[in-house]
Amino acid sequence: MGYVDAFVGGVAKGWAVNTRAPTEPTRLHVLIDRQEVGVVVCDQLREDVQQALGHPTGRLGFNFTLPDSYVDGNPHTLSFRFGDRAIVPQLDPANSAVLHEEYEFTLHRLYEFQSFLDGMKQGALRGWVQRVDPRSQLRAGGCHILVTANGMRVAQVKADRYRGDVAAALGGDPNCGFEIILPNSFRKGGQQTFRFIVTPDDIELAGSPLTTTMVDDQLEARLLDIQSKVERLHGEITRLRADISDVVPKPTYNLGDYDRWARRYYDRLRARVSSDRAHDAAAGNRVATPLVSILCPTYKPMMSDFTAAVDSVLAQTYGNWELIIVDDGAKSPEIAARIRKYCEQDPRIRAITLKKNLGISGATNAGLAEVRGDYVAFFDHDDLLVDVAIELMVNAALRTGARMLYSDEDKIDQAGYFLEPNLKPDYNYRYLLGCNYICHLLFVEAKTLAAVGELRATYDGAQDHDLILRLVEQIPATEVHHVPEVLYHWRKTPNSTAVNIGNKGYAIDAGVQAVSDHLERRGIPAKVSSIRGLTLYGIEWLQKLQPSVSIIIPFKDQVDTTQACLDALLEHTDYKAFDIVLVNNWSVTREAADFCKRVSKLKRVRVLTVEEDFNYSRLNNLATQDNKADFFFFMNNDVFVNDPDWLKTVVGEALSSADIAVVGGKFLYPNDTIQHAGVVVGPAGVAAHVHRGAPLTDYGYIGRALLSHEVSAVTAAGMLIRADVFRQVGGFDEEHLKVAYNDVDLCLKVCDAGYRIVWCAEFVAYHHESLSRGSDDRPEHEARFYAETQTMQERWGENARYRRDPFYSKHFTVDRQPFFDLVDPAVEAE
Repeated sequence: MGYVDAFVGGVAKGWAVNTRAPTEPTRLHVLIDRQEVGVVVCDQLREDVQQALGHPTGRLGFNFTLPDSYVDGNPHTLSFRFGDRAIVPQLDPANSAVLHEEYEFTLHRLYEFQSFLDGMKQGALRGWVQRVDPRSQLRAGGCHILVTANGMRVAQVKADRYRGDVAAALGGDPNCGFEIILPNSFRKGGQQTFRFIVTPDDIELAGSPLTTTMVDDQLEARLLDIQSKVERLHGEITRLRADISDVVPKPTYNLGDYDRWARRYYDRLRARVSSDRAHDAAAGNRVATPLVSILCPTYKPMMSDFTAAVDSVLAQTYGNWELIIVDDGAKSPEIAARIRKYCEQDPRIRAITLKKNLGISGATNAGLAEVRGDYVAFFDHDDLLVDVAIELMVNAALRTGARMLYSDEDKIDQAGYFLEPNLKPDYNYRYLLGCNYICHLLFVEAKTLAAVGELRATYDGAQDHDLILRLVEQIPATEVHHVPEVLYHWRKTPNSTAVNIGNKGYAIDAGVQAVSDHLERRGIPAKVSSIRGLTLYGIEWLQKLQPSVSIIIPFKDQVDTTQACLDALLEHTDYKAFDIVLVNNWSVTREAADFCKRVSKLKRVRVLTVEEDFNYSRLNNLATQDNKADFFFFMNNDVFVNDPDWLKTVVGEALSSADIAVVGGKFLYPNDTIQHAGVVVGPAGVAAHVHRGAPLTDYGYIGRALLSHEVSAVTAAGMLIRADVFRQVGGFDEEHLKVAYNDVDLCLKVCDAGYRIVWCAEFVAYHHESLSRGSDDRPEHEARFYAETQTMQERWGENARYRRDPFYSKHFTVDRQPFFDLVDPAVEAE
């Protein structure tokens, strides 16, 4: 006889006794879902039953804990049977007079949750959460998150984005991150409070509720400025409300929503390629089909990633290729067998098996020795090619005659999300010195590659960077071509450099050496170092020459500001050959007159007085007349330097190459956020400052807030220019661009003359923007600003550089947030 008298928390309790042998413990058979799963021995003390039955020992009780596999949220049944298969009845928990043969149950596991809210980043609410099993300590991602604001549902999201940083720190499932692009109704100005709840567990994440400002500092400052104008200029309230509407974020694609953009983009890309192909066929155009050798060294890849990689080659719309797979050391019999099968299935696939592991360079070289193609494409063993990749690269090579080509790329995580796109500039040599931005997909003319030579194992970890640097030593810039399409998916795995460069720390030293050796071969003295322990490189130019520099600073009154600017220059400029021209633009105060008399006595300072209406272009042009300096440095009076080597740095940058005519710097607001880190141009917005509002320590987009690189324009708030080039292009336009865009116009003229412009990340100064002349968007300036805008559009509207800035991806917008907002693929210009 016996009963099951309780079932709580996954534990069944009861008692049973064999009346024929009452002192021997009874053994019960346990059935779950009517299948036997075990046996329980009834030998635990039950004093209540002992007293009721008069049992001699009272040891007839049992506790049975359900196996963990049945705590799964699914319905199950539980029953107990005696040895003769008779049922042990179960007491109804609500009415003990009612007995059941089996107990129906559904148990949900009670988890703990570890989480963190990153806050608002790049227009998205971001964070991560891992579900922790308290029994096994297994950490899982994929949790469901409900986000509310003021009791209203905002969004629901599955936390399955790849977060390699979390996995590296805590272990467990790396697919535990989430990003939430807020509906437009929640992206208004002011603070918003959000709650993040794990469902269905109803657990609030750590850091929730989160209060954040939905408009970034720049926009918030703009709104405050508009509010001030409304208070002062009641007659223009309607126009100001329109301004407010203009600065409120509008729904669009951006990097926080890249996966959705990418899927739309790839559909459009394929359709465009198909249309071009059909057009050529209809026109009877005979398109050459050179053989492309796709080179793929392998070393113990994951089988699933490897097969996906090879299958992406097989899926290419361009058919005349060969895939050379180099099995480096033959460490995996499974991979070797799969390679053999691929070779049997498609004669275009060839295998090279190396008995000894030679490393990435040795394996690649073994493949290079066997290529038969006209071009070589480099391909990693766990990455993916977009199906039109080779077709587009071949078409570009034939159309341009380029000998080295590269495409844009993005990453794909283990959950299949596209993320972290590298939307690259056109060939940018200065950027290449700072990092291997070219990376994937690299496509090189085979005979050029053979002439340059093999990869060098000395640089393993940066062997591709070394190869590219050697290639550009032989190939003119006009024969290096960027295909501005995302054609390559870099796989993010826990051990890849796509997740953590710390996994390949040796790559940093190799990269420093590769860049150093390249500059040495070119005969340019320089010191190369890693930035923040990453494969980002800073360069100190070791130029001994100190050409003369004239620093030109216009001002009007504002004596305290101008004095502070001048004091900083005189105190913090460790450079011999410089002077300062203060252009006094019709100052009217006694303090200004006294200031001019006083500073004119200083050895390095000259005051030029111009009694004319404010015309920034003319003021600077006048200061260059009869000025014998080798370089001019145009500076606003609200720019303040504090690094003694600042002028050596910018001059060294200019002297590093004879075709560098202009050098700009990194300018900060007083709160240590970026004001200027280069300018991008385009018809949609004329010009835009990139990385504006980002913290001083921010890396920027693909390191571009830390790395010096070529740009189409820099601000004249702090601009170095070769004096002869300034005169060659006619200086600033003092007739049509008196105040705005004169620096952008000057830079475009310099580029058109065949010179390069470099934004120098190592030159850092503080800039109180427009303190000297005020803002362009004040009503009294609107007519002038509109005319200057029209001048830029009419003058440069048909210029190729202006229509598509070569140093800024066509996929990014110019009129919204640079390096963040993306052009809708449906309307993107082809």
